[in-house]
Amino acid sequence: MDDLSLQDLAGQAGQMLSEQGLMLVTAESCTGGSLAQWITSIGGSSSWYDRGFITYSVASKHEMLGVSESTLDEHGAVSEETASEMAAGAIGRSHAHVAIAITGIAGPGGGTPRKPVGTICFAWMIKDGLARAETRYFSGHREEIRGEAVAVALQGAIDLLNSIPPEQA
Repeated sequence: MDDLSLQDLAGQAGQMLSEQGLMLVTAESCTGGSLAQWITSIGGSSSWYDRGFITYSVASKHEMLGVSESTLDEHGAVSEETASEMAAGAIGRSHAHVAIAITGIAGPGGGTPRKPVGTICFAWMIKDGLARAETRYFSGHREEIRGEAVAVALQGAIDLLNSIPPEQA
């Protein structure tokens, strides 16, 4: 994913959030703040971006975002269940209306046969409303995987924002 495309996606998400009067929060693990970096590269993002949580360790997911220990034990840090709880925790610990959460294995190590390098789980949530989660599998080196994850995260937010009925926006 090239830098111009990521900036375009961040700008489009920001414009939609701004037009709908909504604030965004991010919860990142494997991207290590890359999503927040692209979001804050957009001038005026402070009007629609509240904050970001970088919860790289398993303990930080539990301590900072309230991901349950049972979810982490049963499904692991890289799972749609964990991503969903990260998104819910981020909304609950911020002033935001919309959350994006990312957790995964960017490599080069850390993969398993069940969850190989490139396994990235996402969750998108609107406070008191729509939510969805999905898992994607990417190939390439660490920075390519992280860039693709940021692109999918931003596009997923755009798609979620497009699905809000006008009366709820």
